[in-house]
Amino acid sequence: MSKPNPDQDDRLCLAHLPLLIWQFTESNFPTFVLPNSGFGLLAALAAPILTSCLEPLRPIDLLLRGLQVVLFNWANVFVFDLANQRLPESIVEDQLNKPWRPLLTKQISPEATRRLLLGAIPTVLLISAFLGVGTESSFILILTWLYNDLHGGDEIIRDLIIALGYGLYLSSSLKIAIGPHHHITEQGYRWIAMMSGIILTTMQVQDLKDQAGDATRGRLTWPLVLGDSVSRWMITGFVLFWSIACSLFWRLPLWGYAAPMCVGLWVGFHVVKKQNDSMAWKYWCAWQVVVYSLPVLLWLQR
Repeated sequence: MSKPNPDQDDRLCLAHLPLLIWQFTESNFPTFVLPNSGFGLLAALAAPILTSCLEPLRPIDLLLRGLQVVLFNWANVFVFDLANQRLPESIVEDQLNKPWRPLLTKQISPEATRRLLLGAIPTVLLISAFLGVGTESSFILILTWLYNDLHGGDEIIRDLIIALGYGLYLSSSLKIAIGPHHHITEQGYRWIAMMSGIILTTMQVQDLKDQAGDATRGRLTWPLVLGDSVSRWMITGFVLFWSIACSLFWRLPLWGYAAPMCVGLWVGFHVVKKQNDSMAWKYWCAWQVVVYSLPVLLWLQR
């Protein structure tokens, strides 16, 4: 079989770049880009209790800033997905977990993906700097390097890297939403730290559906290290714990506990049920957004 022509491969990449961007990030857009962007916008609706803003952002400002927040999250996720999906072990894993991705469907080669990554990194850094979060994006790129090229995503520190990354994404989303003339307060950073705690202890729900592929590369995830059943009960327990803890953090009335607890119970039911781990993952993402909305509930009752 003849080798692919690198020049021809590059032309294909550039001609179909918008479609490739979507195909590389498709699985992460509804479960990562949108929830992270939602955090920034929801927090901006309760800006006075999380930032130096004296009033919540106006709807028109939220709309304009919302597009910028989505751009930031999508651009940085695109870099992560390029770095992740081009690795040989990732290609093997995706044959079992996500066979529709562009490298497996031969829409782009690993070499062309590497070259695309070379151009994407400085472009994303420029976009992030323009949006006022260049420093945060630089740290995200370091974590991307640790996770992918240094195989931190296969080690026991995997969840810590993800949790730190989420903290950077969430704080950046809020900074973009409130604009360059305001800053996140200590209370705001405490809230973001709690969100990182949620990621550290519950995001393993995404690993439940990927156990076959993760096992092929020796990835140390909760389900593979602790066992499937133990992991499911731990995830469920932490989801319910954070549902209560986050409501307590804002000292909400009893009705304020209802939404996170109800959705959390629904997540736990599907996690323990073991019948559709992909849906359990999506329900977890919905629960995540419900938790993100708690500061808005507090602000509205004032």
